[in-house]
Amino acid sequence: MRSTGNATPLTVAEHRELGYELRKNRVRLRELCGLIMEVYGPNTRAYYSFQKAAETLEQLCADMQTQAMRDHPGFPTDNLYT
Repeated sequence: MRSTGNATPLTVAEHRELGYELRKNRVRLRELCGLIMEVYGPNTRAYYSFQKAAETLEQLCADMQTQAMRDHPGFPTDNLYT
């Protein structure tokens, strides 16, 4: 874990590791979202909250993909987070 206040960008290896973890969590959150929909239905606050959490995690992955490309221009960083 890095110390706070460090302005050095993540290394490609760190982006790879973070991307792996975020992709795993994104898949798991989608599975749980499906479970909540089956149990409580699509018109419930619980399902809505799971949907919003999943969308937010999707956006985080997209933002981190962009950040990886900015941190390492010219390096193959495609699909680190997607």
